[in-house]
Amino acid sequence: MEDTPPPLEVCTGPHPSASVIWLHGLGADGYDFLPVAQELDLRGLPDVRFVFPHAPMRPVTWNNGYVMPAWYDIIAIGPGAPEDETGLGDSRQRVEALIAREKERGIAPHHIVLAGFSQGGAVALFTALRHPARLAGVLALSTYLPLAARLPAEATPANRALPIFMAHGTQDGIVPLALAEASRQKLETLGHPVEWHTYAMAHTVCAAEIADIAARLRRVLA
Repeated sequence: MEDTPPPLEVCTGPHPSASVIWLHGLGADGYDFLPVAQELDLRGLPDVRFVFPHAPMRPVTWNNGYVMPAWYDIIAIGPGAPEDETGLGDSRQRVEALIAREKERGIAPHHIVLAGFSQGGAVALFTALRHPARLAGVLALSTYLPLAARLPAEATPANRALPIFMAHGTQDGIVPLALAEASRQKLETLGHPVEWHTYAMAHTVCAAEIADIAARLRRVLA
């Protein structure tokens, strides 16, 4: 795997006993969601470590082959579009390495949340549902379920009941709302519990969503 800068890390206190690994979207970097994390109202929780990794540089077909930070190549977005299985697998390995590092630092898997926006959210879902140990939950923001047809064969029993938070903008012009809704329906059909939220916004985040994310984290990390 290509080397990337070390992840950005911030903690809510000196003795973290839970971790949130948060993946940015296409073309961004680990600093992108630091301001959002700092807005979260996590009063009442033990200390939490936020880990913000940086995606490697790679050409993105959807952007005319331009090289940019990307968790995987995007050929197209929509039902039936070809997907970059190799890139998704590579990024899954990166996230698994971050989970292992948190475990080495004393954080139990059931105190680890995977989060991500857009492309990062797709990798978070892809990884969490295949992880062999039960995680605390996953935050899938403005995203979709990648390689959905393979999930029934690859999902692990440990995370069959993993709490999934999905949030999407009704005016999203990048990842269509219909694609996210189809992903939610696929997950629910397979028995995965999904907490679903929509907001009157484009491909971004909003204050109401940040409040809902904080509430979710307070529940799964309490």
